[in-house]
Amino acid sequence: MKILVTGATGYIGKRLIPILLNEGHHVVCAVRDALRADKTYLDDKHISIVEADFLKPETLINIPSDIDVAYYLIHSMSNSSKDFESLEAQCAENFRTYFEKTELKQTIYLSGITNEENLSKHLQSRKNVEDLLASKKYALTVFKAGIIVGSGSSSFEIIRDLVEKLPVMIAPKWLNTKTQPLAVRDVLAFLSKAKGNEQLYNKSFDIFGPEILTYKQMLLEFAEIRGLKRFVLTVPVMTPKLSSYWLYFVTSTSYKLASTLVDSMGVEIVGKPSDINTILNIKPITYKEAVALAFEKIEQNSIVSSWKDSMVSSGRLKNSLHKYINVPKYGCFKDFKKRPIINEEKTINKIWSIGGSTGWYYGNILWKLRGYLDKLVGGIGLRRGRTHISDLNAGDALDFWRVIFSDRKEKKLLLYAEMKLPGEAWLEFKIEDGFLKQTATFRPRGLWGRLYWYSVLPFHGLIFKGMINKLVEN
Repeated sequence: MKILVTGATGYIGKRLIPILLNEGHHVVCAVRDALRADKTYLDDKHISIVEADFLKPETLINIPSDIDVAYYLIHSMSNSSKDFESLEAQCAENFRTYFEKTELKQTIYLSGITNEENLSKHLQSRKNVEDLLASKKYALTVFKAGIIVGSGSSSFEIIRDLVEKLPVMIAPKWLNTKTQPLAVRDVLAFLSKAKGNEQLYNKSFDIFGPEILTYKQMLLEFAEIRGLKRFVLTVPVMTPKLSSYWLYFVTSTSYKLASTLVDSMGVEIVGKPSDINTILNIKPITYKEAVALAFEKIEQNSIVSSWKDSMVSSGRLKNSLHKYINVPKYGCFKDFKKRPIINEEKTINKIWSIGGSTGWYYGNILWKLRGYLDKLVGGIGLRRGRTHISDLNAGDALDFWRVIFSDRKEKKLLLYAEMKLPGEAWLEFKIEDGFLKQTATFRPRGLWGRLYWYSVLPFHGLIFKGMINKLVEN
């Protein structure tokens, strides 16, 4: 089959593509920015990368018309746009309009369980998208999932942060809300087994794990798996805004995403039974099994995708990396340093391992302080870390930076700052002619931007000098 995967750089999309390839299909990956596509795909003849933005119907012509099955994995968990509901609706309408003129046979849409009358804005939007995707020209299969549990998923990482950081939690009353968590491996099984199955045409199914748990129970069972003793006290007086701040300051989530999650967590997510498990021969695993499996992946350093690499976690960027890849030359302050390299391979490995648990090689206390200050003013701080210990790809989150360009063969890594700044900042590492060249570029915004640069200049001189010296050490 020729299969289209929209949201190909997202949490589910990245995990679904290898499964489809292993089954022998040709996969067309639709991305808004080709820079974010996995570089390993470029050498695979069974993968095609096309740039297509479903908010811009004129770009959809790049998608082949002979697609057999399409996966619709386009979602927005961000509150950054007040008009996100109309934007999601527009994407769905543009998708339907284009594919009604093609050979598409089936669309598979991953949505959220929407069985309550009072839905959150995001769940209501997903329900509207389902209606808009329906067509008489192709079949629509809808899977509605609740909380997805897997290494790198937003729910997993947030629960992990809460459990590992807080021995005692005084938490909002929505922790008593019921849900049916589902392992990401089971989500992928439903999606992959549904393609071409005519029994599922023009039907909708709730997919969920075997247990109904409250968020409080999920926290306590997570703690049990980790061998930790935790106490959770729920209080009725915590408002949605306070709850959002509680998640924001304790976990690695952004405030916008925290607000969205709080809005959704007040609604019960319990699925309606059906025969879908029998039809596809899937037996979902328990929550504890899903958590244990997630930690196996973490310990093996084999996390395929993480919500933190999504643009939802971005502090400043939108969807395109192209506009930031050319570092400005004029109207900027620069800190340039150059050192001869003793062991090129070792230096490259250090550069591609920077940040996260490795740290920044010099002045880590100052880096952490900058992260705390950023968080206090509503920024993302250092809490995102990095998904992989020694691998970086364009679009990856790296503490409070975003990877704009990463190429080991070209020996170049370019980062763009996503912390709160009165301007824009880039950090570039490049090896050429036996030297490591390290350039920090800052484009100030007005007087405050210039004052900021001069106020941090002494620290930059210390940190950047120490960092490049450590990077070239043998």
